[in-house]
Amino acid sequence: MHLKPLAALMLTSLLATAVHAAERLPTIPPAQYSDEQKKAAEDFLAARKVPVFGPFEPLMHSPQVMNQARAMGDYLRYNSAIGNTLSELAILVTAREWTQDYEWYVHQPIALKMGIKPEVAAAIADGRRPAVMTEDEAIVYDFSVELHRNKRVSDVTFERAEKRFGKKGVVDLTGINAYYALLAMQLNVAQYQLPKDGKRLVRLPE
Repeated sequence: MHLKPLAALMLTSLLATAVHAAERLPTIPPAQYSDEQKKAAEDFLAARKVPVFGPFEPLMHSPQVMNQARAMGDYLRYNSAIGNTLSELAILVTAREWTQDYEWYVHQPIALKMGIKPEVAAAIADGRRPAVMTEDEAIVYDFSVELHRNKRVSDVTFERAEKRFGKKGVVDLTGINAYYALLAMQLNVAQYQLPKDGKRLVRLPE
């Protein structure tokens, strides 16, 4: 069976796109690091106790951005005013809203380990509001979804978050969403590849 000319052209285009996608912002071998990249990698290792990985690999093409992003993440992921469990919930919402497969791949198991229930994570993955959440989870979920979808939050949503977490907590919650949106953007632009055991999020209608 022969492909029609248009179908053949589309297939060729898709294959070319797939090859190109893997080469957009390829991981730089450490042996090829510039002096600036070496310093950024050393700072990363000192702070995170692991070599540069994941979203920070494409960021290494601009090592100063990578280093600044890592520093912000050191606080927002591990020491924010809303605590690590709720921060993981916000990260899952961000990964889902940006359909960022690698971000979800890394953080969904962490979220479960931190106490987010599997059914909550599953609902988020499906693009649904979880049916059962704690009060704190509901505040974080609603704030995060509203921020991503509406580009702002309502007075009611803001007041709920401020009453529970204080002004610092509101700033930190906004920061977590913004930081992981930054990483999601970089990964999506780079078309960073999932590990072989990774599962892509369902693509939701836009």
